[in-house]
Amino acid sequence: MTGLVYKSTGSWYTVKTLNGKIIECRIKGKFRIKGIKSTNPIAVGDIVDFELETKNDEVTGIIHRIHERKNYVIRKSVNLSKQTHIIASNVDQIFLLITIDNPPTFTSFIDRFLVSAEAYSIKTILLFNKIDAYGDDTILEVKYLASIYRKIGYQCIGISAKTGKNVEKVKQLMIDNVSIFTGHSGVGKSTLINAIESGLNLKTKEISEQHQQGQHTTTFAEMFDLSFDAKIIDTPGIKGFGVVDMEKEEVGDYFPEFFELKQDCKFNNCLHIHEPKCAVKEALDVDEIAISRYRSYLQILDGEEEHYRTDNFEKE
Repeated sequence: MTGLVYKSTGSWYTVKTLNGKIIECRIKGKFRIKGIKSTNPIAVGDIVDFELETKNDEVTGIIHRIHERKNYVIRKSVNLSKQTHIIASNVDQIFLLITIDNPPTFTSFIDRFLVSAEAYSIKTILLFNKIDAYGDDTILEVKYLASIYRKIGYQCIGISAKTGKNVEKVKQLMIDNVSIFTGHSGVGKSTLINAIESGLNLKTKEISEQHQQGQHTTTFAEMFDLSFDAKIIDTPGIKGFGVVDMEKEEVGDYFPEFFELKQDCKFNNCLHIHEPKCAVKEALDVDEIAISRYRSYLQILDGEEEHYRTDNFEKE
């Protein structure tokens, strides 16, 4: 039988067959020793083949094949740095939720996420949430940050999951698509999803006042069928995002504004650091490229890990 993985809890997978039947499945032991470096060889969004098994009158499935993925969202595993974690697969678009504070989302996190999405050709839309709670100065920060990413070509939308501002606009973008909602814990993913489809009743929690970051409410990824011909994947909150399997020479290709200038650099293999007549550095000098983006680029080149809550959001 063939089905679509709707939920992964690490050992069991909820699979929906083509005729709509829900089967709880596990994987063959061989999957774990086939050289798959991911901590989760099967992800939400995977299309899988499985065989039915009956024990004590309970029907379950054993997954024996994963169909080829068109794409996937991947990051370094939090606890096992040499392994990776596939957040979801076969997605049409990602909504990355961003908050300026309570909790803060820093540009290094945004840029790392966008680089990985670009590498796998996944469209990403930036949602600046909680704008109903911001004062004038913070709203200016939102506008400044959005202007950076709009100039590059990313769609940016200011929303309030709490008041419903621009939620309908997000819903329209979701029709006929499989969408991921992701971001740091506490940025309002579950609140937004509940605003989009109130019948889901996803759990939400308040921000931790001591650490100014969200408390995890989603502990595993899960896909939901919505009432308006859309699918959504809710994911656990992400504290950090390590870029995976990328050569230094190709990192700049996933910064669209760098890639656009690459042909004007003197050297074909320019890394945009110390090389003479570098079009990227020249654009940086005249503020055509944001300094925050360039810093993120250097961090990724250096292999630095992103440190949650220690980066700085700066306007220069």
